[in-house]
Amino acid sequence: MPGNLAEIPELPLDEAFALTAAFKADQHPQKVSLGAGVYRDGQGKPWILPSVREAKRILHETENLDHEYLPIQGSVPFLNLAKDLILGKSLASSVNAVSVQTISGTGANHVGAQFLAQQLQPRHVFISDPTWNNHHLVWTVGAPGVKQKTYPYYDAATQSLDFNGMIKSLEDDAVENDVVILHACAHNPTGIDPTQEQWQEIAQVVRRKKLFAFFDCAYQGFATGDPDIDAYSVRYFTETMFSTEGSMTKQDNGPAGMCIAQSFAKNFGLYGERVGAFHLVLPSLTPNSGAYSQLLRLGRAEISNPPLFGARIVYTILSSSELRSIWLQDLKTMARRIGDVRATLRRQIEARPHSGDWGHLESQIGMFSFTGLNEKQVLRLRHVHHIYLMLNGRASLSGVNQDNVEYVAAAFNEVVRYGGDSTS
Repeated sequence: MPGNLAEIPELPLDEAFALTAAFKADQHPQKVSLGAGVYRDGQGKPWILPSVREAKRILHETENLDHEYLPIQGSVPFLNLAKDLILGKSLASSVNAVSVQTISGTGANHVGAQFLAQQLQPRHVFISDPTWNNHHLVWTVGAPGVKQKTYPYYDAATQSLDFNGMIKSLEDDAVENDVVILHACAHNPTGIDPTQEQWQEIAQVVRRKKLFAFFDCAYQGFATGDPDIDAYSVRYFTETMFSTEGSMTKQDNGPAGMCIAQSFAKNFGLYGERVGAFHLVLPSLTPNSGAYSQLLRLGRAEISNPPLFGARIVYTILSSSELRSIWLQDLKTMARRIGDVRATLRRQIEARPHSGDWGHLESQIGMFSFTGLNEKQVLRLRHVHHIYLMLNGRASLSGVNQDNVEYVAAAFNEVVRYGGDSTS
């Protein structure tokens, strides 16, 4: 029977956006937003990175700064620098990779899901439990024929990485060409990353079982303040499996490839400019022209041409030694503030009676903390204290500052005492 547009079911608004809307509608003078994944300065205000401000000045003073269409693949000079940033210049020049510009990290994830569903045709995509909620939606919409599975990631009892559970799941359940979504750094929502030794063990499983690693990199440089440290996982996988200097070739009979969804929203503060890139890395002897043509086809159908101005900003910064130096300092500024917030909030909470141990605030990394608060406690924070965070207990620590940290700490202490142990 034909569909009836009058009977289309109404879907709830995405939780993150619904939370922001509820916060904006709240008139309480002490309301606090710990939901939105955006950086705020010490006064709770949006922060334009000094490097970005200077790049914009330069661009606006440039003569003949036109608004012409980019080609379907996007700005090639931008893409080259984007690839250099994530892989390192030397490694980037030694791998067989194709790149296309996307609508930030979400667009890169979506293009990747569509491409892999059509060309690799995996039986499963493995997604960490928990993960960024949009991972599931992207694969549901972009690759409905690929069955989604989750692998254990967070051990609630220890508030740490369930590494053994993760490895066991991939060993027992994944089959050749299955896709494994991996957070390159600053795992969202937990803020817990594997150690370098654990990344190496994950890579061994991926290589031996011929799985397809799909790195989602949204926080390079934002996590630790050092883009090279934050890129370790991606570079290790690439170098040991796909570098032309002695690792995997087509004859090695290993994974068919790997890919990277790269976002410039967080580490450049360009949230609304939607600057992203998708990189497909293939074994050195695998032809890439067919894959590249298919990615162009997907891009043409979906957006035709990516946006121009944000890519110009990123290119201007990365291509200038002076601006790049300022940007590296900007990263340290953001990472340092988040680190200070973690330490201060922990001290403020633990100074109050019956709060328990909040050491996980400092052992986690990046913008988010998986607080360990349960849904009942999160709802009490919202309704009694006007503090907004995700129902799974994820808090964006950027929303904490010197003016509200005592209020937030007291509220966390109150809901822990009201609702029992914060890990219950």
